[in-house]
Amino acid sequence: MAKSPVVLIQNFVDGKFLSREQTSYIDSYDPSTGEVHAKVPDSSEEDVNEAVAAAVKAFKTWSETPVEQRSQLLLRVADLLESQMDAFAEAESRDQGKPLWLARTVEMPRAVLNFRAFATSALHHVNTSTHQEAFGSLNYTLRQPAGVAALISPWNLPLYLLTFKIAPAIAYGNTVVCKPSEMTSLTAFMFCRVLSDAGVPPGVVNMVFGTGPRAGQALVSHPDIRLISFTGSTATAAVIRSAAAPLCKKLSLELGGKNAAVIFGDADLGKVVPTTVRSSFMNQGEICLCTSRIYVHKSIFDDFLTKFCAEVKQYVVGDPMDSGTKVGALISKEHLAKVKGYVKLARDEGCKIAYEAKLELPQRNQQGYFLSPIVITDVSDDSRLMKEEIFGPVTCVVPFNDEQEVIGRVNDVEYGLCATVWSQNANTVHRVAQKLQVGTVWANCWMVRDLHMPFGGVKASGVGREGIQDSVEFYTEAKTICIDVK
Repeated sequence: MAKSPVVLIQNFVDGKFLSREQTSYIDSYDPSTGEVHAKVPDSSEEDVNEAVAAAVKAFKTWSETPVEQRSQLLLRVADLLESQMDAFAEAESRDQGKPLWLARTVEMPRAVLNFRAFATSALHHVNTSTHQEAFGSLNYTLRQPAGVAALISPWNLPLYLLTFKIAPAIAYGNTVVCKPSEMTSLTAFMFCRVLSDAGVPPGVVNMVFGTGPRAGQALVSHPDIRLISFTGSTATAAVIRSAAAPLCKKLSLELGGKNAAVIFGDADLGKVVPTTVRSSFMNQGEICLCTSRIYVHKSIFDDFLTKFCAEVKQYVVGDPMDSGTKVGALISKEHLAKVKGYVKLARDEGCKIAYEAKLELPQRNQQGYFLSPIVITDVSDDSRLMKEEIFGPVTCVVPFNDEQEVIGRVNDVEYGLCATVWSQNANTVHRVAQKLQVGTVWANCWMVRDLHMPFGGVKASGVGREGIQDSVEFYTEAKTICIDVK
């Protein structure tokens, strides 16, 4: 495969791509080869201020644009993105390390869906009203755009999660300044051309690239930013909260997870095993919803583990561009070292490595950041392996005895994003689902998403919810109007 030229990424502000001689750049690597494939602007506070000023200027007109016109623009964005999905999928795979088929069949279609869903749902929002006869008053509410939003997206599902923020924000009349991860900025940069070609007015969507401590800090601290939607680490969220609190900014924070699967003795292993392997290792385990703790009832533990490892063995690790690859490359050399550190910890603690394959990589991928899926057993509940988010192709499988015991063990972590429950007994499913301290419980399935349902976590997994209705509440401010009609 011929080596692609290095892409020079540019900030997109007020409808224009900006190129400055004094701009310094960050190297962005193709995780599958370890080679630099893009240069990302190391944006400064000055760059952020320029983008925020453009968003402030555009807000008055955009916020007063009829929702029907905003909806039509979003639908044009969706159509244009859909017409270029193959190019976007290839860029996403190269930029992030994920298998091309995954970007093509899941993430790009979902990015298109995000725009179509919010474009159409915005047309059907209904405000509330009441008539108080005793006082002779009529009350009604309005949902009005909140202002300029800072949208900060992560490196694991780059365009998918960025569009989940942009679409509702602008559908409801806000303007935005986005800061994608500096490790995966390519598709966000490409998407700016889609926005421009679709006719989104200048300043409505601005894109500033760079690091969190530099561009991100300037963005969340800016006094003209009224709300912040962030997806990323719990540690970074603490910095954002500190910057946002004195200025009373609205926050939506979707953070880490230490997600559990609970598999009861009556579960259908023919369905459980392939789904739980997928939930553990999809996107190299680099999804906040991935399963990294698997609790299996002792009556089926040995059978499950045998079948689980046999299924994992079918997962080919290799070139993301190869259609047969199931597990691509991890995002960076540093992240690979971090994940390997947890595997070393498992060995140091005397845990059993139930599955780990020797890598056989093509020549072009020899310097890439690859790791075999790893299955660990004989892990104690107080191990860091069971408490901390590993965010890689590593999962722990342990037995449990009864329902109340496993509920307590699942809840005994600082995170609370999601969980899965596997049982053919409806009573068991409902009882357990209601007691797990998480934002989403999937029963006998995984990652089936309905945008009408609220999405988010509890405890250290986040603040707030987003989705069709919840995003209306986040990206708008409610106003009550009371009129004396006596």
